[in-house]
Amino acid sequence: MSPSRGLRFGSAAGRPLLPLTLSLALSLSALALPAHGQSAPADGSVLPFPAEPMKGVAKPRLQDSTMQWPAAPSRLPDGAPNILIVLLDDVGFGVSETFGGEVRTPTLSKLAAEGISFTGFNTTSICSPTRASLLTGRNHTRVGSGTIAERAVAFDGYTGVIPKTAATVAEVLKNYGYHTSAFGKWHNTPAIETTAIGPKDRWPNAYGFEHFYGFLGGETSQWEPRLTENFDAVEPPHDDPKYHLTEDLADKALTWLDNYRAFDPQKPFLMYWAPGGVHGPHHVFPEWADKYKDKFDSGWDAYRERTFKRQLEMGIIPPDTKLTERDPTMASWDSIPEAQRPFQERLMEVFAGFVEHTDAQVGRLIDGMEQRGLRENTLIFYIFGDNGSSAEGQQGSISELLAQNNIANTVEQQIQALDRIGGLAALGTGKTDNMYHAGWAWAGGTPFKGTKLMGAYFGGTRNPMVVSWPGQIKHDGKVRRQFQHVVDIAPTIYDILKIKPPQMVNGYEQLPIDGTSLASTFTNADAPSQKKEQFFDNNGSRGIYLDGWFAGVPGPFIPWDTPGSAKRLATWDSAKDEWELYNVRNDFSQATDLAAKNPDQLEKLKKRFLELAEENKDFPIGAGNWLRLHPQDRIKSSYDKWTFSQNTRRMPEFAAPGVGRESNNVTIDVDLSENASGVLYAVGGAGGGLSVYMDDGHLVYEYNMMIIENYQARTDKIPAGKHLIQISTSIPKPAGPAEVVIAIDGKEAARTTIARTVPAAFTATESFDVGVDLGSPVSQTYADKRPFAFNGKIDEVHVELTH
Repeated sequence: MSPSRGLRFGSAAGRPLLPLTLSLALSLSALALPAHGQSAPADGSVLPFPAEPMKGVAKPRLQDSTMQWPAAPSRLPDGAPNILIVLLDDVGFGVSETFGGEVRTPTLSKLAAEGISFTGFNTTSICSPTRASLLTGRNHTRVGSGTIAERAVAFDGYTGVIPKTAATVAEVLKNYGYHTSAFGKWHNTPAIETTAIGPKDRWPNAYGFEHFYGFLGGETSQWEPRLTENFDAVEPPHDDPKYHLTEDLADKALTWLDNYRAFDPQKPFLMYWAPGGVHGPHHVFPEWADKYKDKFDSGWDAYRERTFKRQLEMGIIPPDTKLTERDPTMASWDSIPEAQRPFQERLMEVFAGFVEHTDAQVGRLIDGMEQRGLRENTLIFYIFGDNGSSAEGQQGSISELLAQNNIANTVEQQIQALDRIGGLAALGTGKTDNMYHAGWAWAGGTPFKGTKLMGAYFGGTRNPMVVSWPGQIKHDGKVRRQFQHVVDIAPTIYDILKIKPPQMVNGYEQLPIDGTSLASTFTNADAPSQKKEQFFDNNGSRGIYLDGWFAGVPGPFIPWDTPGSAKRLATWDSAKDEWELYNVRNDFSQATDLAAKNPDQLEKLKKRFLELAEENKDFPIGAGNWLRLHPQDRIKSSYDKWTFSQNTRRMPEFAAPGVGRESNNVTIDVDLSENASGVLYAVGGAGGGLSVYMDDGHLVYEYNMMIIENYQARTDKIPAGKHLIQISTSIPKPAGPAEVVIAIDGKEAARTTIARTVPAAFTATESFDVGVDLGSPVSQTYADKRPFAFNGKIDEVHVELTH
């Protein structure tokens, strides 16, 4: 879909780089060389080895013969460094103690003390787009990544597909001789393409990474993650109380380094280490959260005041920086009822513990490099967040996708549901998918306005970065304030390696690189910035940086107010937005809007934004909001009928039948054992999902409506033997009520009414499974028995959507 530049969303509407091919050296035919003095056959066939001497030609003496593999051409400068890119998730500028916050991050501090720190570094303000820009060096919409993979729509800049014409830094470096690996969160593959059957040409291995271990979606449980290794699904241990995904990622990365040292240490390596920390759900061992007990009882307003003061004292921010005010739509700490404060405080304690724990795993990885003698010549980019802190917890949440689904709820409902599953002690465990109050996210962006999802404010886009390279970069105690962007990382790497961005990669003509190298700042803190302009857009919250000026529009979507945003979106016209203007040379925090005083400058930036938007396939403006108004256009399977076996596993929810959100009929041919137990089928996880299971001979249908509500139907005991189970669900409209009727062998056995259903998705990476409930358990009834495998035989499961 290629809308014109006039389409408005709302009511108005070098040298080419060729793949390295070592002639004959890597071919088996190289073992069949012509005998000395012979010519290869004209038809290209291969002579036998050893060759029989030709008539009239003397047999060569052994000492006259030579065999030597052609040497591989060296395409890298001597001493080319190893490269480690660390990318944390959903953590803002004012969180880490290294940059004035109150969360301990000793690894970030250690690297900053050895290397250099950047305070003018920006992201796209959202997950998938930042990762696409980081890996390709191109603006997010130019490479089809205008929104997260799960919200992709059929506008050119929003398809969720990074084109092969935008090679990743891993593809380029692998062709130049690097070994490459990626660990952790990927989030750059269309959600319906993450099944076992693929297609898999948009998975990490197809984008230049020789090894991948992590998860393909936007988030996952830290206790029961949905893991992939290269092209195959793998399961974490089901019964290890000490397991945590972030620790697992550090272990697997160190194992890969051991293999690298053992098998091919002469080549350099590129490692991309991007944990789920600290994206929701916030999961961490209680001892880490307990480190922060009572540290945040004064609330988020006071946190900002303290952090701002430290940032000034530390020289993190310029001395004339102003602390921006709280948005009128965001709650003050004083407005939080006393009864709710322990809940809000514990949510922040868990988040802080999760941050420190994640930084500790980065430390384990870097210490492991030192122990293996790899640290001195390793260039490390430690990017502290792929966007600002996340306000998607709204008023504080025990199930973060409540906000993604725009499901109305109250804090009282959440606390009552929390009390049913263990109270405050359940936060951070596998029983919840908790996220903190948006006020904490705002505080985590000190001194800026905004949060994640806002491309117009630095609270959404400004993230700390530290660069360390012991053999080359000397710490000089000076902060780098140049305006930089995540698109600059790839061209910086190319600059250091003296690689001209290739015009052709693996047979594909390449799109231009949008980023500029920041390598000049490695040795000179005052080096002139190479970046003259930068384009931003996320959900219609958009902006442009141009020669020290920034113009932007907050947009119709306020991350901490999804109900209100839905109303604004219904009547939004992007052409009527009021733009703001800031001179960020002397206004670090975007505190003073100069739009009224400098109308000519504002018009200049607005005009240039439209030119860049068209060039970068950003039309229609606000396309990232499309599914908020048109949920029926979400990415989903093209099928409406399925037949599953008892071995169906790990079908991503976005590719699976919408048994919890659409009208459907499910038929199960089953052979029950006496007092049968186990899951027949399930989709989702502890944060929300649907499960049909046998419990001591009784069939149970359970709808976990994002923890805050739970609906069940239970049959009488069903005798052993073969039976036909039919489950009919009627859901007349998205998010509407559901009528569920269960029949056994043609006779009604139970029914239930679900007051409201989930319109979009229960989870981001949990799956549809038959015969088990993999991942986090939908039902707390069998949580201690997961994956609660069915002990009978399922012949087939038929699912049909009845629209």
